[in-house]
Amino acid sequence: MTNPENKKLLMIEKVLLLKSLSIFSETPETILAEIAHLTNEEPIKEGEIIFNEGEAGSCMYIIYSGKIEIRKGNQLLVEMGEKDFFGELSLLDTEARSASAIAKTECMLLRIDQDPFYELMELQPDVVKGVIRILCKRIRAVNQKLFEVASK
Repeated sequence: MTNPENKKLLMIEKVLLLKSLSIFSETPETILAEIAHLTNEEPIKEGEIIFNEGEAGSCMYIIYSGKIEIRKGNQLLVEMGEKDFFGELSLLDTEARSASAIAKTECMLLRIDQDPFYELMELQPDVVKGVIRILCKRIRAVNQKLFEVASK
C-alpha cells in the first residue's frame, strides 16, 4: 500500500481501504463510496506533527501508508501503520485531543472531517453503528488495562 509519488488515490482504493477498517467493516460498499468522497488526502512528512494534545479536534485520520506515533506528553502510547485509524473521537465531538499524533515516517493519510460525516451519519445509521462498535471496543480495552494495573 505504498504511494511513493503521492499520486491521487483512486476511489476504488479508498473504498477498499475503508472496507478493511474495523470501524467500517460492516458498512455496505455504496455507503463506503459516500465516505470515500468525504476523505481528503494529506501527504505528511517524517517528523511532522499531525495534531497536538489539547488542540480542538474536528476530524479523524486513516493511514494509507507510513507510520505514526500517538504520544501523551513524552510517553509513546502506540505506533500505528497502514490500515490503522486515529482521532475518531473527534468525529463525534470537538473536545480537546487527548494525545498528540506525529509522523514517524513519510505518510499518506486520509482525513474525514466532522461536519460532512455528521450529515452522512444522519442518513446512514450503519455508519453510526460502526463508530459506536469501535468506541465500545476501545473502552473495554482501556477498562481491562485499568483492571490489570489495579490488580498489581
